[in-house]
Amino acid sequence: MTHPRILIACIGNIFLGDDGFGTEVARRLADHPLAPGVVLKDFGIRGIDLSYALLDSYELVILVDACARGGEPGTVYLITPDPVESNFAASVPASLDTHGMNPLNVLRAVKSMGGAQGRILLVGCEPADLGGEDGRLGLSDPVYAAMDEAIAMIETLISQEAVPQAQ
Repeated sequence: MTHPRILIACIGNIFLGDDGFGTEVARRLADHPLAPGVVLKDFGIRGIDLSYALLDSYELVILVDACARGGEPGTVYLITPDPVESNFAASVPASLDTHGMNPLNVLRAVKSMGGAQGRILLVGCEPADLGGEDGRLGLSDPVYAAMDEAIAMIETLISQEAVPQAQ
């Protein structure tokens, strides 16, 4: 029996307030037991590192990030990235900013490098405060309060996927 390979890829900049959501979720999840085959990694703003990690084959990749969609701050979303958006790599050159991260650009870069992507989901949280020009350490109260919901969602996704498969 083999366990499916699952990557929990947490993304965020701790110096930009609620943008540090993914990084804080990674810190909290590190204290939870994870199923065999599950890899938890805090990528911060290192898009190149995430790109290379995604070149490995995973049955499921769960990206965790702040995600502005116009909802109430602290709203947790489960999003399936639009394959059309990440697949137009042929018409738009893949570019990675070494000081920031755009998950769609990372997916385009992986595709342009020949990486095969398994199922990808995004657990996102609506930010309240991204720190402005001066930046800010720490999460706002509604985003901090949303971490438990996000972690429960991630654990549910893992339990749904992490069933050993016969070889």
